[in-house]
Amino acid sequence: MVQIEKEIDRPLGQAARREGRRFSWLSKGPLLASLCIVAVVAASASIALRQKPFRTPEVVAVSIPETVAPSTQQAVQPNSTSAPTASGPAIIRVNPPAGENGLVVIRDPSAVGQNERIAHLPDKALIEDGGSGPLPIRAADGRRPFDVYARAWSGARGARVAIVIGGLGLSQTGTQQAIGKLPPEVTLGFAPQGNSLGRWMQAARREGHEIVMQVPLEPFDFPNVNPGRNTLTVDASSDENLKNLRWTLSRTTNYTAVMNYMGARFSASPEAMGTMMAELGKRGIGYIDDGSSARSLAPEQALKNGVPFAAGDAIIDTVQDRGAILNKLDELERTARAKGFAIGTGSAFDVTVDAVTSWASEARKRGIEIVPISAVASDPERG
Repeated sequence: MVQIEKEIDRPLGQAARREGRRFSWLSKGPLLASLCIVAVVAASASIALRQKPFRTPEVVAVSIPETVAPSTQQAVQPNSTSAPTASGPAIIRVNPPAGENGLVVIRDPSAVGQNERIAHLPDKALIEDGGSGPLPIRAADGRRPFDVYARAWSGARGARVAIVIGGLGLSQTGTQQAIGKLPPEVTLGFAPQGNSLGRWMQAARREGHEIVMQVPLEPFDFPNVNPGRNTLTVDASSDENLKNLRWTLSRTTNYTAVMNYMGARFSASPEAMGTMMAELGKRGIGYIDDGSSARSLAPEQALKNGVPFAAGDAIIDTVQDRGAILNKLDELERTARAKGFAIGTGSAFDVTVDAVTSWASEARKRGIEIVPISAVASDPERG
């Protein structure tokens, strides 16, 4: 065989075949690399688009320990499903309720509120026999009537107005109209001298209202001006005032607080107010001052005795005229925009009920939230 030493002497075609084979492998390299990149991208995309565990589940799982009180579990079960786990607690899948205008209603996690479906039924853990009727007490697990019977609200930071309409139970027609017409966010106050308070309480709670009890306290011109039966007075002994207070507290159930009816002289006495506030603090009941007396010692005594407290900014119906009441409500709105919230009190007169109902509807459109009285009360136990 002749050895070919020079490239020019090689037969035509041989070099072309060797170079062609080398070139074919080089040309396939980028193609294979491209295919590998596409495969990696496709695999990454399929993992990223998987729902679990890289996507948030559609339901929220909340673990409720076994030590939670039975009434607490009742509060979440109507809108949830549960299943026991191997370790003991139940997994609760909650569908959060939507409030008015699509707002999601939230609750303070430290408070155990009553389910709205059973809001008209007293919690037996919060009641003791007072002889003259059921008395509110703190539950063995520390829950207070102030927390359990409070109406839920949005928790938003906007301007809030709380309105308390008192005098319910004195007139059957007036009470029925107030419960039926007023927005459920308006708090209702029951007079202890009223009739069928248990029935009216249940009607009010079914309609969504938070309620308070009114306590007759001694005015300066007592007894010429008399708040009614079992009035608490400055000259009475502590035992007598406690007896009268407990009579008032036992007239119905499911209320968050008491509110003064008159009481300019009584509320100016540190001894008399101290006795009453100590009893309210022990029982887990709040106190609402209607704001009628500048000399009231209620703020100091409430703080001292751990009583949730709120004071009214205005009595809206001192003049029983629709225009005058609407003007007072507009003042409350301005106060709420300035300091965050405002509190108005009034009585269940027809003109008051109609004016409040009309104003509340328009105020919502202006961004005002009507809230229950418990939503704006200061609470020494929560800081």
